[in-house]
Amino acid sequence: MIRINTDSPEETIAAAEKIGALLRGGDVIAYKGGLGAGKTTFTRGLAAGMGLPDEVHSPTFALVNEYRGGGKVMYHFDMYRIMNAEALETTGFYDYMSEDSVIVCEWSENISDCLPKNSIIINIERLGENEREISLEGDERFDSAWD
Repeated sequence: MIRINTDSPEETIAAAEKIGALLRGGDVIAYKGGLGAGKTTFTRGLAAGMGLPDEVHSPTFALVNEYRGGGKVMYHFDMYRIMNAEALETTGFYDYMSEDSVIVCEWSENISDCLPKNSIIINIERLGENEREISLEGDERFDSAWD
């Protein structure tokens, strides 16, 4: 498990960029963290690391936002209102999974039983106004980002 402490949104984005640069098609990122933890901010960094546009917005009202660039695709889901497998199915979630895209899920706690076993779990804990503790588990390839 990797643990990272950040003291500003810019540091959170920079940490996420390192992870984003190592993402590959088929990856599923499952966020855990309360309201205001910084999940969308972290996603901005993932997108930047993947070389995608920086216009990342919370998918709260859209359910899913799509970002494309340089032959890469990221689908950014908000599962806040999705409470079971049946509701998840109606979103078309499984149709987005492919070897060519990265899936990022906010509020993954609501669908944890439905996520692939090899999902990358990122927990973001708010320690203060700008301070965050970020932990990542599920794939050793990210260990090299902090060597």
